[in-house]
Amino acid sequence: MNKKSIRDIPQAELKGKRVLVRVDFNVPLDENGKITDDIRIVRSLPTIRYLIENGARVILVSHLGRPKGKVKKELKMDPVAKRLGELIGKPVLKVDECIGEKAEQAVKQLGEGDLLLLENIRFYPQEEQNDPDFAKALARLADLYVNDAFATAHRAHASTEGVAKFLPAYAGFLMEKELEILGEKLNTPARPFLAILGGAKVSSKIGVIRKLLEKVNALLIGGGMSYTFIKVQGYEVGKSLLEESMLEEAKKILETAEEKGVELVLPDDFVVASEGAEGVPTQIVDWNKIPPNMAGFDIGPKTIDKFGKYIAEAKTIFWNGPLGLFEVDTFSRGTVEIARKVAQSQAVSIVGGGDTAAAIKKAGVEDAVTHISTGGGASLEFVEGRVLPGVAALLDK
Repeated sequence: MNKKSIRDIPQAELKGKRVLVRVDFNVPLDENGKITDDIRIVRSLPTIRYLIENGARVILVSHLGRPKGKVKKELKMDPVAKRLGELIGKPVLKVDECIGEKAEQAVKQLGEGDLLLLENIRFYPQEEQNDPDFAKALARLADLYVNDAFATAHRAHASTEGVAKFLPAYAGFLMEKELEILGEKLNTPARPFLAILGGAKVSSKIGVIRKLLEKVNALLIGGGMSYTFIKVQGYEVGKSLLEESMLEEAKKILETAEEKGVELVLPDDFVVASEGAEGVPTQIVDWNKIPPNMAGFDIGPKTIDKFGKYIAEAKTIFWNGPLGLFEVDTFSRGTVEIARKVAQSQAVSIVGGGDTAAAIKKAGVEDAVTHISTGGGASLEFVEGRVLPGVAALLDK
């Protein structure tokens, strides 16, 4: 990694310093405001512990949900502060703003090794606008800045990029790990290198498909994307998800794969139904025999076996996107079975965040995968070779 991390700061220099840490505490909440999955808080703990153990005065900032620049009571950070305190074993102060007098007073009261959590940063419209005055006001709270929120590193926001213009900026341990694993393992992969891409749209993954075709030995495509590739070959897809505007692009991708000698592997069969609902009657059909009044919602057993053979032979696997409508149990088998096969393989396995991480969890195999990225969109953009503003803003080594 060519960016400085908190390891590059002499420990003695952290003592008494005010350190503003951008974390990703965007956790799911139920209707009662209870946290249903705290993995994002857990993954930030090594950075937070390191700073408080070295006597820093730690100021945490995160977003939660999509309040779109307005204060929303149900998206306040209070449940996060409570859960963090339980996990770290010490009280976490919480303040109802991010900038201004209250926040400044709260920071002044911090002793060495104390923790303060600011309010939801996206309550302020200036955050997503990357307003320089807002970023400057945020920077006034601290002496150093640490970004440990890889999931938001592809966003040029005030708390991810703007604030780094006013403070020395370092990567936290989680950010460092993401950059090292995604960079090193995917740039110099052990071969065969296999990519598995799913999800709904070809359009959202064009850049990453192009990039992967330069690197991989084989590319398995499932999920909603696969129907666009089947349609372009002249076959009907019934009522399955289809991006008409991407047909020409899909054709080019098939041609590029052939030119580069990359095996682009599509499903052999699908689980089809009249709608994507729990418990509906389903049938398994070959890839080129989808009935006109039905839609494909999962890969079928032949495809699971075929994909499994590629997985078993691979030495490096990158997977992003579910292979069917996995959140509906009726259509989750394909994604869950592939997750298990990836977990059982001897390969270095890297899973792009978001839905794919949720699928790995549903399959109960989180501990058997080499690395589950905390950022779906960020991991895709990183693999695609794009500059992530939150990373670019950090100090170079």
